[in-house]
Amino acid sequence: MEVIEKVIENNFKNGNKKTQIVLTHTSRNLFDFMMAIKLRFGGKPIKLPHYLIGKDGKILKILDDDKNGKYFNTDKVNNKSIVICLENLGWLEKQPLKNYHINWIGSIYREKVFDRKWRDYFFWDPYTEIQLEKTAELCKELSKKHEILTQCIGHNTKIKGVDSYVGIITRSNFDEFATDISPAFDFEKFIKLLENE
Repeated sequence: MEVIEKVIENNFKNGNKKTQIVLTHTSRNLFDFMMAIKLRFGGKPIKLPHYLIGKDGKILKILDDDKNGKYFNTDKVNNKSIVICLENLGWLEKQPLKNYHINWIGSIYREKVFDRKWRDYFFWDPYTEIQLEKTAELCKELSKKHEILTQCIGHNTKIKGVDSYVGIITRSNFDEFATDISPAFDFEKFIKLLENE
C-alpha cells in the first residue's frame, strides 16, 4: 500500500491513544478540497483529516496519526480519532432539463448516480471500488499500528454513545444531519475486505 505523505504542520497538538477510525468524505473533488486546505485561513487550516483517499485509490497522509486534527467540535472525539476522508461529492441534485447533477457547491456530476432516499436527499456520488479496497487496507494498517479493533458499526445512521465505540465508525454515526459516509458506501463489502487477510 503506497501512501503519499504531505504532512501539514499547523501546531496541531498530540491527542490521546487512538481508539477510533472515523470515515468521512470531502463533499467536493479532491483538487478543490486540497486548494481549500492550502488557501483558507491563510494556509493554516483549523481542522484536518489525517488521510485522504482519492477516487483513483491514491492515499494522501496530511496529518500525523498522533495529532488532534480538530475535525470535530469536541476534543473528546478528536483526541482519540484518526480521520480518513474519501474523495466524494456527497449528495447530488438533478438539474431540470439537463443531463447532469450538481452538489451543494455546484460541482457538476455527469456519471451514473447512486439512488437512495436518505436524510432528505435522493441522489449520491458513488464511491469507487478501489477507494473501498484502499480504505479497508488503510484501516487494517492503522488498526495494527495503533491496536484499534477492526470492528465496524457497518451502517451510517446515528448511534447513541458512539464516541465511546472502539473501532471504525463514520461521521454520520455521530450526527443525524451529517451525510458522510453516504448510503453509496458498500458496508457489506467493506466489512468483508476488513476480514480478509
